[in-house]
Amino acid sequence: MRRFILFLPLVIFFGIGVFLYRGLQLDPTELPSALLDKPLPEFQLSSLYNPEQVLSAEDLKGEPALVNVWATWCPSCKEEHAQLNRIKAEGYKVIGINYKDDRQKAQIWLQKYLDPYAENVFDQQGTLGLDLGVYGAPETYVIDAEGIIRFKHVGVVDERVWGQLKQIVDQLKTGSKGVAQ
Repeated sequence: MRRFILFLPLVIFFGIGVFLYRGLQLDPTELPSALLDKPLPEFQLSSLYNPEQVLSAEDLKGEPALVNVWATWCPSCKEEHAQLNRIKAEGYKVIGINYKDDRQKAQIWLQKYLDPYAENVFDQQGTLGLDLGVYGAPETYVIDAEGIIRFKHVGVVDERVWGQLKQIVDQLKTGSKGVAQ
């Protein structure tokens, strides 16, 4: 028994080392979402553009789209913004969720950097973000025509990421069932 107690700290140290080494192998952009293959959460929030217009999950249905969570206070959002404008120019639908932001600042920001969003939900309190399980901006979801979440990406959408997301959106447009997750 004494020998076991002598080696116990070594066993604990080895166990912690294996645990930490395993953590280094994880990709922080691949955070699982409990909402995959489930509908967008129900919400009733105003449009960023028109405070009198109330948007809901129903308003975002109709065709496969990217749903991009963004904010003016987010430097990474500015980094991905030009790519979102290119995605829009290619004819893909991008929906914005302006997350915990100031309406006026967001409107000015979109005038300055161009607006890639077909719709933009104003989530000032972060309630929709909370329901989506947002860790922070930017995050991008792919939804199908029925508003079902098919994929989640945490981080900046750049050319490489867009290649992956485009494949998924194109599969949803053609009705293919082989959507990657």
